[in-house]
Amino acid sequence: MRVLMTGGGTGGHVNPAIAIADTIRENIPGAAIAFVGTNKGIENKLVPEAGYSLLHVNVMGLRRSLSIKNIKAAYLALTSPAKAKRIIRQWNPDIVIGTGGYVSWPVVKAAAGMGIPTALHESNAVPGMAVKMLAVVVDRIYLNFMEAGAELHCPEKLLHVGCPLRKGFAGISRERARKELDIPEDTVYVLSYGGSLGAEKVNAAVLDLMEHYTGGREGVFHYHATGSIEKEIAAGWFRERKLDRFQNLQLTEYIYDMPRRMAAADVVICRAGAMTISELAAAGKCAVLIPSPNVTNNQQYKNARVLADKDAAALLSEDAQLGTALRDTVAQLVENGNLRRQREEKIRGFAVPDANKRIFLDIQRLIREKK
Repeated sequence: MRVLMTGGGTGGHVNPAIAIADTIRENIPGAAIAFVGTNKGIENKLVPEAGYSLLHVNVMGLRRSLSIKNIKAAYLALTSPAKAKRIIRQWNPDIVIGTGGYVSWPVVKAAAGMGIPTALHESNAVPGMAVKMLAVVVDRIYLNFMEAGAELHCPEKLLHVGCPLRKGFAGISRERARKELDIPEDTVYVLSYGGSLGAEKVNAAVLDLMEHYTGGREGVFHYHATGSIEKEIAAGWFRERKLDRFQNLQLTEYIYDMPRRMAAADVVICRAGAMTISELAAAGKCAVLIPSPNVTNNQQYKNARVLADKDAAALLSEDAQLGTALRDTVAQLVENGNLRRQREEKIRGFAVPDANKRIFLDIQRLIREKK
């Protein structure tokens, strides 16, 4: 099997693509898989690290304003499929799979026009522009949230599969994770992070939580990742508030063993990207979601809203009241084990445990049908 994956710009687009590629390779060890991205997106870091080759097309995201950059983006949107066709002819794939981001547009558009089987995966509750534009030409659209299908108007192409995850999540028990991390069974473990780069307002609210609630509290352990950009500022605040005197608080830049940390956690404070929510659902974790306000179309808020409406997670806004709201919410969850267990059960309802397998089997089906 020969496969071209495309999706980029953010980890939320790239990681599902890598998870699909890994699943194909696990089931068909001889499969030839390559990725197509831009020369600026995070795919340039993540894809080579995952062991796949990365090809490039020149394309930009369209903005909702009239500007020189937007004129260039529109020009590239029209001309980039021709470059993508050359890549497709050279690679000769059996199928082309896009996972969102504007780089998906030229690659999937060109492949569909060449009669090659095409599929998209939409991980968010509201589909992005590229997926909406491509819906009419692709053979299949895989959905993480069923709600996303309402805006695509092609029910015959939709398949609810959940979000493909890389290995580790839901594969380790809470007991095993706690034993490996040396966390007592009767300790309430609070895990918090604002993303790989960090988020200043999330860090400020979490440090306030540490100072006024979790710091020194018996039976509670709090582990927080500051992110790389915010590391020095957050560490300075941590020392200024004398939080380093509490043995039950730990600050780190990045969480390298996230599946294990999440498995051990009782309460998780984090952003609301589609991949993060899927990981929380797979692990069955009581979550406090703080959506980033700096995401296109307010996608994170819409993702979190779906869970909050089902009482499957707490939803907080990144505003002036965040510090107080976070303290009150976490205190309630730490002190109410029944509420935590109810949220754990409800968020598991959003998980599709065999998402990777479902996608792999349908990919094979699409290839057979098209031939």
